[in-house]
Amino acid sequence: MDNLKTLLTEITRLTYNIETNYPELYRFLDENPMTIPATKHPHIDSAVLGEYLESLKGLLQHHLETHKNKR
Repeated sequence: MDNLKTLLTEITRLTYNIETNYPELYRFLDENPMTIPATKHPHIDSAVLGEYLESLKGLLQHHLETHKNKR
């Protein structure tokens, strides 16, 4: 349970950082049909949350690398 709480805390902090400091990137975090589960009760565990956290980190890293000279 602690691992899930840690992952959720990290996701929340990173999302807030993106929302606050990179609003141009934040709009890409909106839910879309690809991220909305098709089942009523999807199985969410630490592996799923870990993958999501890594995807957020990757998105931010890519943004920073491709927009270095714009800040």
